[in-house]
Amino acid sequence: MEKTVRPETMERITTKALADAFIEEQIKEIRAQVGDKKVLLALSGGVDSSVVAALLIKAIGKQLTCVHVNHGLMRKGESEQVIEVFGKELDANLIYVDATDRFLDLLAGVSEPEKKRKIIGGEFIKVFDEEASKLEGIRFLAQGTIYPDILESDGVKAHHNVGGLPEDMQFELVEPVKLLFKDEVRVVGEALGLPHDMVYRQPFPGPGLGVRCLGAITRDRLHALREADAILRDEFDKNGLAGKVWQYFIAVPEFKSVGVKDGKRYEGWTAIIRAVNTTDAMTATIEEIPYPLLHTICDRITHEVGDINRVFMDITPKPIGTIEFE
Repeated sequence: MEKTVRPETMERITTKALADAFIEEQIKEIRAQVGDKKVLLALSGGVDSSVVAALLIKAIGKQLTCVHVNHGLMRKGESEQVIEVFGKELDANLIYVDATDRFLDLLAGVSEPEKKRKIIGGEFIKVFDEEASKLEGIRFLAQGTIYPDILESDGVKAHHNVGGLPEDMQFELVEPVKLLFKDEVRVVGEALGLPHDMVYRQPFPGPGLGVRCLGAITRDRLHALREADAILRDEFDKNGLAGKVWQYFIAVPEFKSVGVKDGKRYEGWTAIIRAVNTTDAMTATIEEIPYPLLHTICDRITHEVGDINRVFMDITPKPIGTIEFE
């Protein structure tokens, strides 16, 4: 199948005025394509799917049904934000599926990174397929495909939390931002009125915290990781680093080390800070975090997250390291 090519004459969307014009044009195209039929969207809460959801709500309202699957590997507060923004503020038809136990039970004892990815992606497809089969009259499937996806892939875009689509889904695709680059999608998202922190959400892997809870995932270590990561993001926000650093996160390996609490020795997990800058994700440099801020982050994590007693800083660039650990 021939790939869609972005016209050379297409102006880059860099301002609200250009974004508003794009939105109006897409509303016309969506309505012409969809008519009075129903559309289904897997809404991860990521930038691309969120912008597509907001655009479709503006164009066709209740004809759109969004399905948000919480696989238990989201960052702190992310599913809650999806429910608040789309379920309450935008009054979308939103189906929320808490499949945490289902995913974590399947992942129990699995330490090999690629196997974890396949379990998460495969189970997401099953959950999404189950929800789709309950709905009647769905004729279209909306996707947050953006132009780099077309340039880099010959196949159908995988959703943020999906390893692909069920093969028997015979839906016509609706891809309103498929000619946009990521920075343009963000401008459109702000023009649509989405929250700034959702529109400028940093890159997040499809398997979520599953590839940052290193080795076999346990619920207690996953909880510690989620809390420590929230502290890191909070401190970056307060200290002006959130918009300066391309990607930053916590990883927690499965080994423990000895610490001291209340005068007694105990074993706890280790939190590893990784903060990198990149333009193409092929190479990455390390962001130098001021030591006073590192001390604050360390103090908060080790005192507010009871199961973590050490904080490390990963200073390995790419290459020779990768951006993620798994």
